[in-house]
Amino acid sequence: MNTKILQPSDQNIQTCARVIQNGGVVAFPTETVYGLGADARNERAVREIFRVKGRPSDNPLIVHVYDAEQIEEVAQNISPAARKLMAQFMPGALTLVLEKKPNIPLCVTGGLSTVGVRMPSHPVCRSFLQACGVPVCAPSANTSTLPSPTAAAHVLRDLQGKIPYVLDGGNCEIGVESTILDMSGDTPRLLRAGGVSREALEKACGCRIENAAKSDRALCPGMKYKHYSPRANVLFSAYYSGMAEGIARCYDMLAQEGKRPVILCLDARVPAYGTRNVYAMGKDSGGYAHNLFASLRRADDDGFDTVIAEGVADTGVGEAIINRLVKSSGGQII
Repeated sequence: MNTKILQPSDQNIQTCARVIQNGGVVAFPTETVYGLGADARNERAVREIFRVKGRPSDNPLIVHVYDAEQIEEVAQNISPAARKLMAQFMPGALTLVLEKKPNIPLCVTGGLSTVGVRMPSHPVCRSFLQACGVPVCAPSANTSTLPSPTAAAHVLRDLQGKIPYVLDGGNCEIGVESTILDMSGDTPRLLRAGGVSREALEKACGCRIENAAKSDRALCPGMKYKHYSPRANVLFSAYYSGMAEGIARCYDMLAQEGKRPVILCLDARVPAYGTRNVYAMGKDSGGYAHNLFASLRRADDDGFDTVIAEGVADTGVGEAIINRLVKSSGGQII
């Protein structure tokens, strides 16, 4: 199979939608990262996602829908609080975990009685989902454990020959996955930080959002297994006043050992690292998130064997950046 990148013309969107309707899988853009989609009601098609990615079968998938009517096809017993969040944050980078309907196979949910549901805002994605006419489950469109893809070329690199098409929607605006909020019980629980901030959700809920307790089961994507890792070793710096000096010392020690490191930092701190190898990540945490996964992939392309990532404040999308870097580094915090 020769995987093709398709530009988002009406004809190409319909071509990709027919693949989904016929039980196949295709990659498509969202505002967060690219997804690898299949008809969420078709168990055989869903299992193909796991095969293509090399993804553990107990790792749940998120169901992507075009509108609120499709949410009703996927989930049941939706609380008023969940409906309030749907009205405020959908379409957008929020996934709500709800009680699933029987038509959603357990292979979608990792054997759980709940399902994650999201309504993306990316215009190409919305046209694609509307053309599909069915709920589409999808993880990120990459080989399992590698950095998530934020451009069609990233998908092609990982999945060439494994899927027929990548629908090209340009570079993803947000660059980290959706926030996952469990609304299946009495208390909202944050399962994964992402593109919608905890602060915005707490304001909308009118209450403090609890973190999910640790579990041996994967309650949502990205919760249990190694994720977001390039070939290069990733080190993640704590966020403190002397962070740049600590990173510079670490860089120099690695260079003396014969390593080839690169630093991920905000634009304003580039001068602090002198002539050391640096990727400027943007002016703020939003830029950092947008560039994060692409920069981890770039480090491999440029032949760096170590990535040293600056920490950020744990507010806004910063909480999601910290989550991804802790996962990517395997907890190697300096």
